Amino acid sequence: MKALDGKRALVTGGTRGLGLAIAKAFAAEGARVAISWSKNDEDAEEAKKEIGSAIGFKGSVADAAHVGETVAALEHDWGGIDVLVNAAGTTQIRPIALIEEADWDRVLAVNLKGAFLCSRAVLKGMIRRKQGGAIVNLGSFASERMIESPVHYAASKSALRGFTEALALEVGRYGIRVNLLAPGLTEVGLSTMLPQHRIDEYREKSALGRVATADEIARLAVFLAADASRFMTGAKLVADGGL
Repeated sequence: MKALDGKRALVTGGTRGLGLAIAKAFAAEGARVAISWSKNDEDAEEAKKEIGSAIGFKGSVADAAHVGETVAALEHDWGGIDVLVNAAGTTQIRPIALIEEADWDRVLAVNLKGAFLCSRAVLKGMIRRKQGGAIVNLGSFASERMIESPVHYAASKSALRGFTEALALEVGRYGIRVNLLAPGLTEVGLSTMLPQHRIDEYREKSALGRVATADEIARLAVFLAADASRFMTGAKLVADGGL
């Protein structure tokens, strides 16, 4: 059997970067996968082809109406959602002096409010069905290490860690697990926005001397979603190459 045979999974931000890598890994491990995205339809169509038979929903995770409609559609079509991966995220590489209030609000809305809205929506069905479930929140090493990172991004990911721990304690009685996956720099995502000297600095400080591949992080997400980690909840799985 594959690790996620029979699982029904929603991966937000599943059209590119780590979200796409996770969606592909889930499908390869036997899960039925749905993805969401907010802007680029071309990326979405290409992602669906790469994943296989993924279902797609366009809209912002910070929009409660979109989230509710997405989850309701999957509940109707699939009969439930077993796994939620909150992978949708955004950031900017700016010092605090150049961060506008609207920038702060947008990053916190997507990275933190989105995880809240999506988790709240899927939990209603998970609790009602009494069959457990798993939520994987995609954090960042920026919440685990004293490193240089945009303050609104670091704040959102640090808050996501607290959200994960509190939610795990609240829903554990229903057999639902909530864990945080905190990757370091990878070949996709934030590293594509950084100047080369910052990436070189990361490699120098890392015990393994490199950034992660997207597939390496996706495999850890599979583990957190699968029954192999059924006694893990409220955990912070950091994969940063040994900073």
